[in-house]
Amino acid sequence: MQTEVNDELIKNCLASAKTVAMVGVSSVKKEDSTSLVRRPSIIVMSYLQEFGFKVIPVNPFAVGKKINGENVLEKLEDIKDKIDIVNVFRPSAETPAIAEQAVKVGTKTLWLQYGIDNEKAKEIALSKDISYIGNKCIKQEYQRLFLKVNPVFPALKN
Repeated sequence: MQTEVNDELIKNCLASAKTVAMVGVSSVKKEDSTSLVRRPSIIVMSYLQEFGFKVIPVNPFAVGKKINGENVLEKLEDIKDKIDIVNVFRPSAETPAIAEQAVKVGTKTLWLQYGIDNEKAKEIALSKDISYIGNKCIKQEYQRLFLKVNPVFPALKN
């Protein structure tokens, strides 16, 4: 049972993961997509894809669209692949419901992005032996632990 979040836990979660479901990945609301590439969720999604992760976008408001070449799905239960990490870009108050969905799909890790944390979501995950990482950017942690670089966020492309 997980007691604390430390570098060993984070490194193990990332090293063993192949598929990441990204809940709350941004979508384009207008025809102009120029601002989309600068959204933190898109930056993180692109980064993870670049390093070999399969990232499945989950956004009920963009179902049927493609983000970074992947079809957007409505909910975690719609994903056919085994999900190693559920990465969340939604407000903290929404995370207990996402944690319940993460339990249903049998993920190994519930990861709440920087600025997002919730004790109830943590309790739900840990009670089902799902690793919980809150208030940490998955991109920054990957950079820090695997590439040994000082993480900078966001790393915007021109």
